[in-house]
Amino acid sequence: MFKYEEPTLGRKQDAIDYVNELKEYNSGINGVSGLDKYLDNYEDWLEKIEKDKNAPVTEETVPKRVYFLVRCEDNKIVGMCAIRLKLNEKYMYYGRNIGYSIRPTERGKGYNKINLYLALKECKKYGIEKALLDVDSNNAASWRTMEALGGHMDLEMESELEGHFKVRFYSIDVEKSLKEYGSIYEPMIEK
Repeated sequence: MFKYEEPTLGRKQDAIDYVNELKEYNSGINGVSGLDKYLDNYEDWLEKIEKDKNAPVTEETVPKRVYFLVRCEDNKIVGMCAIRLKLNEKYMYYGRNIGYSIRPTERGKGYNKINLYLALKECKKYGIEKALLDVDSNNAASWRTMEALGGHMDLEMESELEGHFKVRFYSIDVEKSLKEYGSIYEPMIEK
């Protein structure tokens, strides 16, 4: 069983360990809403993400929510997700609505599909009908996760960011995905 949990002070060391594991494995730092920049001041990060919940849409900010994906049997953070509730021009092309990650030692177990399913449930709760995501073309595990929950690749193009890599842009019909895959993922979620 799995659940989403909003970050709290009680999860400080668990959250820091999560980001440190991503760094240790030279993994992409995705879906952590900047936590990697606040490892020495977790409390400030908690304040930041609280403000982010009601941030105005500007050139630099959008409202968003952050969640830990927690495996209930051992109460361990196995993933994280950031959901942007609205998009500005910047986030239309980088980050989009949903950013997520799974800790490297927990990958290959299907957990990110549960992570994305829970993210889509949150999208529905906040009125997002079509969730937009992006992914490096060479990150097959991530784009397969999107496709496994009904993601449609809308475009693939060269990134304008440093590194010159290809990016895939996906969209997911939230309601359709939840209906189609609910029988698979609902039994895995703590009520």
